[in-house]
Amino acid sequence: MSTTHDDILLRLDRIESRDEIRQLISKYSLALDMRDLDAMAGLFVPDVKAGRDTYGRQAFRDWLDDTMRKQFDGTSHHVGTTIIELTGPDEAVGIVYSKNEHETGPEWVIMQMMYYDHYKRVDGRWCFARRQPLYWYATDLNKPPIGARKIRWPGREPYEGSFHALFPSWKEYWDRSGPNEGAIAEPAPLEEFIETMRRGQTVSGIRVR
Repeated sequence: MSTTHDDILLRLDRIESRDEIRQLISKYSLALDMRDLDAMAGLFVPDVKAGRDTYGRQAFRDWLDDTMRKQFDGTSHHVGTTIIELTGPDEAVGIVYSKNEHETGPEWVIMQMMYYDHYKRVDGRWCFARRQPLYWYATDLNKPPIGARKIRWPGREPYEGSFHALFPSWKEYWDRSGPNEGAIAEPAPLEEFIETMRRGQTVSGIRVR
């Protein structure tokens, strides 16, 4: 099978797009941890949603400034498992694991979470269109989060996160009393692994502060 000039350009664009998105993800962690909120806002699309009813980079910067100032002294975000799938020439989705540490007053809280991301290329640059956080646990460094309601911030009632909520397989696995006796599903099409696993599932009402 011959490879045309256009095919090569398309493949190069996909490689470069994935690399730029990986850089975008890491830039998010650095900008957030260094509290450079102008740099952070610039990683998002110009009409990013900020909080419940406001939009735009300035509104997002102000919302994040208030959120971080109220909750944390210092933070460190460590990016882990990352899947990026291009859904169009200028759009992509991603799953990004993040292991985070938070200095919050007299306690040190560790967290395991993932982001369900939507990316968009705007004026030649990849940006976050949306980052949806899905939490597994947050707890004092010396208090392993065994049991239910694993989100345990100092001075607050524990509550459930949404780490597994986007993917139906988690609940289905524990609802079964033994192995799955159904036929094995076909492998997901290329660039559709995340959305095939998600099966249209959405998560709303996630508590972020």
